[in-house]
Amino acid sequence: MGKSNGKSEAKTTGLDPEHELPAGNGGESSSATGEGTAPAAAEGTSAVAEELRKVKAERDTLLDRLARAQAEFENARKRASREQQEFRDFATADAIKTLLPVMDSFERALQAKSGASDFRSGIELIYKQLQDALAKLEVRAIPARGKPFDPHYHEAVEMVETPDAADHEVLEELQRGYKFKDRLLRPAMVRVAKNPGK
Repeated sequence: MGKSNGKSEAKTTGLDPEHELPAGNGGESSSATGEGTAPAAAEGTSAVAEELRKVKAERDTLLDRLARAQAEFENARKRASREQQEFRDFATADAIKTLLPVMDSFERALQAKSGASDFRSGIELIYKQLQDALAKLEVRAIPARGKPFDPHYHEAVEMVETPDAADHEVLEELQRGYKFKDRLLRPAMVRVAKNPGK
């Protein structure tokens, strides 16, 4: 009776008693696999954290360099602006010094008690003085009367029909124009001839 029970138990389980696995083998293999994965994951996390720290440090360095470059650029811009303003002030002061003798002459002419002819002579002298001062500053009057109309230097106030002048010739200068070197300060205001026959 005992032998038949043992055989039937073996058949029902489907296992050969001689080839059964030792107890605990399955548990040991699974635990060994788990132990191998944990250190690898820890090492991966550590590498990512180190890489992130390096990237943040590089970002901070670049931001610092950018801030310094912006500050240097702003300082250079302010310095250049200040130097330009100082140069303009110097040039203006130099121009004013050239005109001061003209102001002195005007004051003396106004204080003098003289006849109309003497007063006119004084004004003409001052006008000549002013022309000389402007010439030193390289300011030149724009030729107008009798010249062909030039829209770059002349501003036509009126067109006058006449047979006595060439078409588009400047007949009269109403206000003198001036150039500083080759730069136009203001155009001459003129009357221009309109001659359909020429």
